[in-house]
Amino acid sequence: MLSEDEAKDLLSFLTLEMRADVKGQATGYILGLTGNRDGCRYLQSKPDFLKALVTLTSDPSIAIVKDCFHALINLSADETLHQPLVKETEILSKLIPKLQDPEFVFSDRICTILSNLSRHEQTCRDVFKALQELNVGLDRLVEIFCTEGFNKKASLHYLAPLLSNLTQLPEARHFILDKDRCVIQRLLPFTQYEESITRRGGVVGTLRNCCFDYVHHEWLLSDAVDILPFLLLPLAGPEELSEEENEGLPVDLQYLPEDKRREEDPDIRKMLLETLMLLTATKVGRQILKSKNVYPIMREFHKWEKDPHVISACEKLVQALIGDEPEVGMENLMEVEIPKDVEEKLQELDAKEQEQMEKDKQELEKSQNESREGLER
Repeated sequence: MLSEDEAKDLLSFLTLEMRADVKGQATGYILGLTGNRDGCRYLQSKPDFLKALVTLTSDPSIAIVKDCFHALINLSADETLHQPLVKETEILSKLIPKLQDPEFVFSDRICTILSNLSRHEQTCRDVFKALQELNVGLDRLVEIFCTEGFNKKASLHYLAPLLSNLTQLPEARHFILDKDRCVIQRLLPFTQYEESITRRGGVVGTLRNCCFDYVHHEWLLSDAVDILPFLLLPLAGPEELSEEENEGLPVDLQYLPEDKRREEDPDIRKMLLETLMLLTATKVGRQILKSKNVYPIMREFHKWEKDPHVISACEKLVQALIGDEPEVGMENLMEVEIPKDVEEKLQELDAKEQEQMEKDKQELEKSQNESREGLER
């Protein structure tokens, strides 16, 4: 790494007043450092370099701004840099207001940085607090996210994982689930947003986090929100169901066309199943899912699914749908206290299950690769 004198010289080039060619070489060098873990850890101990990068996101040169944003994305991907970036620089106050500019070219990079910084609770709170203090707030963030073409120069897809990360906080979930704001209803259509897996995944993650607040389950499943079709449609396929099974389904899931395709990403499929599973934690949730005939959709999905982790999540949901009701006093599964020895045993069994699923997945991938090689011959 750099000696103290070399670092001092390099830092002197990272100012708004410096000649563009010299400054460009300096930012290019810093960008190279952020491309590996050692370089990121070196910069962790150099807050002046972090401050300079944030300042230069306002440079007149597009090339220099691009390098700085790229470097900040790399740095924010490293969890150990989250505190230095948030506490030692003005990264939040400098970048967040620019999201509201419909002409700002680098808004997608800002979304990525904020998404990275909000992954863990401590800095997630810092991001949430900054949004409130800078008069952007969740309401404005959702409005920008849901306004198609808000920024003609940026897709803003990474606002979705940012929203998902923010909803790990109770206060963010409280806002999303406010019955008078109609926020969650605006997000629901994006569970099937074909143009971006990032946007779909972030919205599904947001819905899953919100479903941890079980007091809202009945409202979420009511006609006021009608969350169920938006969770089920991505999991439903073209299989023909009996007339009786179709009639019992929500209208949007009845008599699906022969070209109906399921969600292509296994991680999103798993999150959808986990969200449905959370809705079965309460007695009212289980009753509604059973009355809406969710089981036939899951039955056909289970036959189709190949990913071991997703299959496991599906089987747990099916068990909740067709199994016996818990005994009196244990109807709300989120309030049941599990004895420590039982919890440890369950964790041990879960770890073994995960290990077996990984083995199954590797064997499946190996057999698929061998099949492809056979075809190529």
